[in-house]
Amino acid sequence: MSAASALQAAIVARLAGDAALSAKIGPGGIRERRIDRRDGPAIVIVEIDSRDVSTGTEAGEEHLVTLQALSAEGGMKTVQAIASYVRRLLDNAGLVLSGAVLVSMFHRRTVCRRDAALKGHVADMVFRAVTE
Repeated sequence: MSAASALQAAIVARLAGDAALSAKIGPGGIRERRIDRRDGPAIVIVEIDSRDVSTGTEAGEEHLVTLQALSAEGGMKTVQAIASYVRRLLDNAGLVLSGAVLVSMFHRRTVCRRDAALKGHVADMVFRAVTE
């Protein structure tokens, strides 16, 4: 399993294992792809952009992880609340990865906007993670 795959699995486990988040987004609300569904909030793993940051003595990767919080109803406040909660769960999280070690994971930015195709709002959240 690559470090990116292990990171994705750990993120999904962390989000899916939180009862308060599950209450906010409902069952099946954490997805690895966007589904053309407009019946409730969700969190989608949009992208993991990985780069080699190995040194002369240690192998390493930098991962920019983009998650998207979707809200077909409830407007900007709903998607902001979901994004804020996800940030608390993942920013500086001590995730355990299979086959790799997470050195750090920090929130870089969140952009909230209206999505005409969804007829709702989205929050694009970017996290930077470093693995060895």
